[in-house]
Amino acid sequence: MRISDPYGYSLSTSEEAASAYVRGIGDILKLRAGALSHVAESIAHDPTFALGHAALALLGHEMCAPVDVDARLRQAEQLAGRTTERERSHVHAISAHVRGDSRPLIDHVAAYPRDALLLSSAVPTIAFAGATEVPEESWAIVERCIPAYGDDWWFTGLLAFVRQEQHRYDEALALSCRSLAQEPGAGHSAHARAHAHYETGDHETGLAWMDAWVTGDGADIDSLSHFSWHAALHELSLGDMDAVRRRYESQLQPGNALGCRALVDTGSLLFRWALTPGAGDVPQMAEVVHVTGKATMERPATPFLAMHVAVARLALGDAPALRELGLWAGQHRHPTFREVVAPLTQALDLMVSGQFGAAADALALLSPRIRRLGGSDAQREIVEEARIAALLRADRWDEARVLLDERLDRRRAPRDEAWRTQALGPVLTPAALG
Repeated sequence: MRISDPYGYSLSTSEEAASAYVRGIGDILKLRAGALSHVAESIAHDPTFALGHAALALLGHEMCAPVDVDARLRQAEQLAGRTTERERSHVHAISAHVRGDSRPLIDHVAAYPRDALLLSSAVPTIAFAGATEVPEESWAIVERCIPAYGDDWWFTGLLAFVRQEQHRYDEALALSCRSLAQEPGAGHSAHARAHAHYETGDHETGLAWMDAWVTGDGADIDSLSHFSWHAALHELSLGDMDAVRRRYESQLQPGNALGCRALVDTGSLLFRWALTPGAGDVPQMAEVVHVTGKATMERPATPFLAMHVAVARLALGDAPALRELGLWAGQHRHPTFREVVAPLTQALDLMVSGQFGAAADALALLSPRIRRLGGSDAQREIVEEARIAALLRADRWDEARVLLDERLDRRRAPRDEAWRTQALGPVLTPAALG
């Protein structure tokens, strides 16, 4: 009997191993807890299953899962010779991607568009950092796959995420709702909807929907901290600091997240919270760094993680660690580490040393390249917020107001309105008011 994955591709393994692997892939596509254990179960049933080893390596690399990535890659490569051409290409694509060359991954998806795990990993989303330098390249990958999937619920959710990145928010919301109607627990679709609400300033509706979904259809979702982060971002945007604190204490304390999710979700929230006008007694970043772990903090696996490491070091005022990260990134084989991460650490180091004007200028020069770091617009905003903070501390009020006006043009946010009022401080002096 032919054994295949959820999208019809053959699997060279036993029925038991294939069943566990398919459950694991389903967990990944739904963003549901259990992916790591199910994929690990597949190689327990069949230690010669190359795709099981490769998937574990991918989860270890992308999600900071407790996996010996190098060992799993070696096993996958050694075992791939006994598989089909598609499986050999799949293993090679993962191996090359983990080692810094994503071209084989992109080529594989072009040849095998219904290889959903690798299509998912090629596109920056909540699950994966992606395989491209700029968003337009990942959008093109997804667009080319439209004929292969039809009305599939998972792909519809992935396309919804692309549409919100393209600022086509009405389409994104419609696509995500269509996907959720087919599969109410579809994590990617819920994620796309969360971004559509945030980017349009629909904070109250977005917050109410998110709170209902994570306790209902999304209750068994993995990475719940990221959905909590989305809810907290609405609360932060509304200027409701009490709600942000409750959210942090109940859902986003670093001990509640796993590995790098503590850095990406909790760490970024703490940084933005501390910059918010009127915020006080914001929890410290030190516990986030501790939970994230030394390996990720010193040698982040992706430029996206490196951005968050750099911001965490800025929050702690840790200039030596920023400089170490910058030196390492400057010698990295991946150009985005050299050309974006390294200068980002240098700019943030200027902030730590109190050279706020120079830091703001460095961040302005770097701004067009920040999108190469991966992640979403909402996540990369931490760099923009660091630049605004630097301008305010350099007393460059006019430039800060320009950036804040641009943000307010994009979407309604009472927090940014309060921040802009703060930037009017020198203008609204008693003398100026007559």
